[in-house]
Amino acid sequence: MDRNLALELVRVTEAAALVSSKFMGRGDKNGADGAAVEAMRRAFESVKITGEVVIGEGELDEAPMLYIGEKVGMQTSECMEVDIAVDPLDGTSLIAKGLPNAISVIAVGSKGSLLNAPDTYMKKIIVGPKAKGCIDLNKSVEENIIAVANALGKKTTQMTIITQDRERHDYIVETARKLGCRIKMFGDGDVAAGIATCFEETGIDMLMGIGGGPEGVITAAAIKCMGGDMQAQIYPLSDQERNRCYEMGFSDEDLEKKLSIEDLAKGENLFFAATGITDGDLLSGVINVGNNKAKTQSVVMRAKTGTIRFVDAIHNLDKNDILIELMKKYNM
Repeated sequence: MDRNLALELVRVTEAAALVSSKFMGRGDKNGADGAAVEAMRRAFESVKITGEVVIGEGELDEAPMLYIGEKVGMQTSECMEVDIAVDPLDGTSLIAKGLPNAISVIAVGSKGSLLNAPDTYMKKIIVGPKAKGCIDLNKSVEENIIAVANALGKKTTQMTIITQDRERHDYIVETARKLGCRIKMFGDGDVAAGIATCFEETGIDMLMGIGGGPEGVITAAAIKCMGGDMQAQIYPLSDQERNRCYEMGFSDEDLEKKLSIEDLAKGENLFFAATGITDGDLLSGVINVGNNKAKTQSVVMRAKTGTIRFVDAIHNLDKNDILIELMKKYNM
């Protein structure tokens, strides 16, 4: 795929981040999410692709835009066909409360490259490049921590495990503490937490736990770009979620299957882009600098080359038609 696509994708996540950032701390997570979705959808109109949303805001009857199956992009005869996975606002509760690590994210791949995961839970283990090939979802928490520690040349007492702050992860926390590991909890924002394992400066060695399935596919694309590793299993926690899996063509055998990173995001024609909305471990949030200007920080990755670029930008909000229209619509 055209490497110039990378910068176009950053413009899309920037638009979503800039608009949704106006809701920071206002307690309106639905308003923030709606604004991010609309900004991202509008920004896609100028991207030179024929894209189909495979991970999005839900079915057509659940979402007015960026729904599963929706075609986005310029869609001319010269445009490449791609799968698109989006989360315009990963961390709706975070933005509503003004908490760290809310981001806007996109993953793009060749047609058929991204798993069309059901909107259900997913069991995950994620590590950075140095521990690639050392994880096994079928093994115990203790076995995985020890294997990753050995790969990193660390004692288990030097390991930092990140997991979502939920009761369902008590078994992970208890085992990690027995091994002397440090534990970092996060409330929301599956994608940002997973990506952090691939950047040494975050100090996070591995992620374990059960989180969102769609977010797992987006995370897998990023991990693939960075040379890390991930294993997962579709993991419905209710009969409703299990029935949703059946409706999307997944069998009981599929739900028992251990998924490799290649099952989640195939091949090398993958791009990932993210823009910070609130300050986080990896990206700075949107900063208003006066004179109706704002700063953003983004990251964009390409699997084929392994290139990771950080993009700092200053936006003149008076000269962006999408932002002008949406700011007026949402009384910002």
